[in-house]
Amino acid sequence: MKCQQCQKRPATVHYTHVMNGKKTNIHVCEVCAKENGYMTYPEEGFSLHDLLTGLFHLDTPKVDLQGHPFQQIEEVRCPSCDMTFTEFKRIGKFGCAECYHTFSNRLDPIFSRVHSGNTRHIGKIPKRKGGHLHLKKQLEDYRQQLRTLIENEAFEKAAIVRDNIKELEQQIRNKEAGDTP
Repeated sequence: MKCQQCQKRPATVHYTHVMNGKKTNIHVCEVCAKENGYMTYPEEGFSLHDLLTGLFHLDTPKVDLQGHPFQQIEEVRCPSCDMTFTEFKRIGKFGCAECYHTFSNRLDPIFSRVHSGNTRHIGKIPKRKGGHLHLKKQLEDYRQQLRTLIENEAFEKAAIVRDNIKELEQQIRNKEAGDTP
């Protein structure tokens, strides 16, 4: 396979970029990869710790809506382990389980950056062992879609989704009762 950039050298770097659930594959040679920032030069030491802590630096300038700087206020500390959010950003991990609750209002932007724009972990269901979990997942997706359609006042489409929900609920009841349609 030839480099997608220069079309001269063989592609030795295969880069996959996932953003908001969209996957893009890039196949380039080492020279083009370095030029486009897909890889760093070996003399630039970069550890996994640097990568993870770099993802957490989300500080925005501390100014109000008029552009005036906020006065420095005391940073929130975890009541259980006494860790501050600044320490968490520096270390890259929490001190205890209570930290998740203490710093919860600051975590969504971090999760969004780490998980390609997603802030909620959905997980995967094995195809062979999923049973009716696939139906329940699909039902949850339909209900979310119904809420969105109702908010947008798309009532005709919402009626179709509502009918799909009723049908799916019946399938789930049949599976739970041991009947197979």
